[in-house]
Amino acid sequence: MTINIDLLLRDNIKKLIPYASARDEFSGTAHIFLDANENSLGSAITPAYNRYPDPHQIKIKEKLMEIKGLPPGNIFLGNGSDECIDLLYRAFCNPGKDNVIIHPPTYGMYEVSAHIHDVEVRRAPLTESFELNLSEFEKQIDEHTKIIWICSPNNPTGNSFKRQDIETILNNFDGLVVIDEAYINFSRQKSFIRELTEYPNLVILQTLSKAWGLAGLRLGMAFASEFIIDVLNRIKPPYNIGQATQEIVLKALGGTDIVNEMIREIVQMRNELADEISRLSSVINVYPSEANFLLVKIKNARKIYNKLLGLGIVVRDRSSAPGCSDCLRITVGTKEQNGKLLDTLRTI
Repeated sequence: MTINIDLLLRDNIKKLIPYASARDEFSGTAHIFLDANENSLGSAITPAYNRYPDPHQIKIKEKLMEIKGLPPGNIFLGNGSDECIDLLYRAFCNPGKDNVIIHPPTYGMYEVSAHIHDVEVRRAPLTESFELNLSEFEKQIDEHTKIIWICSPNNPTGNSFKRQDIETILNNFDGLVVIDEAYINFSRQKSFIRELTEYPNLVILQTLSKAWGLAGLRLGMAFASEFIIDVLNRIKPPYNIGQATQEIVLKALGGTDIVNEMIREIVQMRNELADEISRLSSVINVYPSEANFLLVKIKNARKIYNKLLGLGIVVRDRSSAPGCSDCLRITVGTKEQNGKLLDTLRTI
C-alpha cells in the first residue's frame, strides 16, 4: 500500500523549526555541562536531579528494542499514551477542517483531545456484539478524515476486534490508523507491531500503566514508521519524560519475568471473577474480556454503583456509554479485593 504520509501533515508542522534542547546541540561524551542554566551545585535531595533528562530516552528505547523487536527510530515515548494521542492531533489534524472517526463505546480521550484541537469527531458505533461495523466506517470517511482510532482490546467492552476487520480498514484507508493496544498483554491476540513494515500509515499505542504496573509514572509508547516518529519528536516538549521516571522505567524493564507472572495471575483471577459474578441473580451478562477488567450488565447498575461507593469500593459506571446501559466496568483486583467485592455484591 503506497501512502505519502507527508501529504497528511499539517502545513505549519512541515515548516516547523523544532526547539533545540541543550542536549541536542552536541554529540559525543561530555563531563562538564555549562550550557543549560541548571543548578550546578546539585539538588535538595539525593540522588541529585539538577540535570535535565535525556530528551530522547535512548537507554529506554534500546531496552524496548530487545523486548519489542523494533529499532529506537520506530519508538516514541510520551507522558502517558494521552500525550501520544495529543501529539498525533497536533501533527496531522487541521483545526476546524479535518475529522477523525471513533467507534463508540471506546476510550474517551480520543474525543476529548479532538475537541481540544477543534477537530470534528465522527462515530462508527460498534455492532450489538461489540464488533467493528465496517459499513459505518465507510459511511463516515471523506477527504478530510485524517485518523481512525481503534482500541483493541477495547475499553470499556474488553474484547479484541477481529484481525481481518482491522486489516480491511488498513488496506482501504489512506489516513492514519491508530491501534491502541493498552491491554494487549492480557489478550490472546497478537500485537499489530509486526505489521508496521507493511502499513506506513499504521501507529500502535501501548503503555506501561497496565500489565507493567507503572501507572503512577505516566509513560506511554507509540510505534510507527521513522517518518511519523520523527514528526512526534519534533513537536514534543523538549524534556517530556523526567529523569526519575526514566531511571525507574529502565529498572522495571529488566523484570519481564515478574510482569509475565503477574499477567498470568491477573488473567486467571479475571476468569474466576467473571465466573463468580455471572452467578449473581441480578447480573444479566458478563461480557467476554481480554483485558484486566470486566464489563458487567447488571440490574439497577447506578444504584449498585452508589451502594458500592458508599462502602468504599470504587468501580466504574459505564451506563451512559453507547450500547452499555446498566453496565459497570470492574477492574480485576487482588484475591482479597475480588473476594470483598463478591461478598458485598451478594449482600446488596
